[in-house]
Amino acid sequence: MEKAKEFNSMDKLKVFMKKNTMLIALVIVTLFFQFETGGTLLAPRNMTNLISQNGYVVILAVGMLMCILTGGNIDLSVGSIVALVGALAGTLIVTKGMNVYLAIAICLAVGILIGIWQGFWIAYVRIPAFIVTLSGMLLWRGVALMILGGLTISPFPEEYLNLFNSYIPDPFGGQINIMCMIVAIAVCAILVCTELVSRKNRIKKGYSTGSAAQLLTRLVVICALILFAGYKLANHKGIPTILVLLAAVVLIYSYYTSRTVNGRYLYAVGGNEKAAKLSGIDTNKVLFKSYVNMAFLSAVAALMCVARFNSSAPTAGMSYELDAIGACFIGGASAYGGTGTVGGAVIGAIFMGVLNNGMSIMGIDANMQKAVKGLVLLAAVAFDVISKKRKESK
Repeated sequence: MEKAKEFNSMDKLKVFMKKNTMLIALVIVTLFFQFETGGTLLAPRNMTNLISQNGYVVILAVGMLMCILTGGNIDLSVGSIVALVGALAGTLIVTKGMNVYLAIAICLAVGILIGIWQGFWIAYVRIPAFIVTLSGMLLWRGVALMILGGLTISPFPEEYLNLFNSYIPDPFGGQINIMCMIVAIAVCAILVCTELVSRKNRIKKGYSTGSAAQLLTRLVVICALILFAGYKLANHKGIPTILVLLAAVVLIYSYYTSRTVNGRYLYAVGGNEKAAKLSGIDTNKVLFKSYVNMAFLSAVAALMCVARFNSSAPTAGMSYELDAIGACFIGGASAYGGTGTVGGAVIGAIFMGVLNNGMSIMGIDANMQKAVKGLVLLAAVAFDVISKKRKESK
C-alpha cells in the first residue's frame, strides 16, 4: 500500500514537472543570471528595460503561435513587415506631419492588407507558407528600403513616443509606486479566482484535473513572481504603458484560443486538417485568418519598435521572425502543430529575453550568444519530437 502511494506521488510529480517545465527552467535561468550578474539582472531599472526590449517578441510570438498551431506553419516575413510599417510610420508622422492616430490607423490597415495578400496565396492557392512568407521577407524589406531611400527617419514627436514609452501615473505619490503594487495584487487575486472557478467547473463536468496541491503550488509560484516583478517596477517608475499593451494582447489571445470556437479550430486544423475539414470546419478560412492576424500583430510590433528606438531605420526587424519562432517552440508549441498555448509562448519570449539580457550584462561575445540560443532552440524542439515518439510507441 505504501509503495502504491509512493508511485502515485512520483507520477503526480512527473506530471507537474512536465506541465511546468519551461516555467521551472525560466526561474532557474533567471536565478542563475541574477547571481552571475551580481543582482543587476533583476534591478528595478533593468526590469523595465527587459520589458521594453522584449515587448516586440511577445507580440510576434503570440501571432506566430496562431500560424504554428495550424500545422507547424511559420511566417518568415514578420521582420520585414516590421521594417515596412515602421518606415511608413516614420514617413507619415515625421516627414508628412500627419496626425499621430490617423497614421497609426493607416499603418495597422497596411499590416492587415499584407496579411490578406499572403493569406490568400497560402490558404486558397495552397502555396506552402514557407515559400510565400520567404517571398514576403524579400518583398516587404525591398519596399521598406524604397520608402526610406536607405536613410533613417527621426525623431518622432513626443505625442507619439508617450503612447509607448511613458508610465501609468501614480495618484498616491511616495518613493514606491503604490498603484503598481495595487495592480500586482489585483492581478494575483483575479488569477487565483479564475483558476479556482475553472477547476470547479471542470470537476462539475467530470473532466480530469490535477491535484489541489499541484494547483496551489503553481499559483503560489506565479503569484510570487508577479508580486516580485510588481515590487521591482514600483521601485523604478511604475507600470510602463507598453506592459499594459502586452497584457491586453496576451489576455485577448489567451481567451480567443482557449474559450472560443474559432480559437479551437486552430488546434483542430493543426491536429488533423483532413478530419477537421470533414467535420465541417472551413480550414482555408482558419489558415487565412491566422496569417492576416500575424501581419496585423507585426504592424503593432512595428509601432512599438519605432517608438522605442525613436527612429525608422532600414535595418529594423532583422531576425525578428527567428525570435518569435524560437519563443513559441521554447514555450512548448509543437513543430507539428495542434499543440501550444499563449502562456507558453509568453514564457518562451521571457526566457529568450532573460537569456539575451543576462549574457549581455555578463559581457559574453555576441557570436557565443547566438550559439547558445541555437542550442536552446534545438533542445526545445528535440524534447517535443522525442516526447511525441514516446507517446506513439506506448
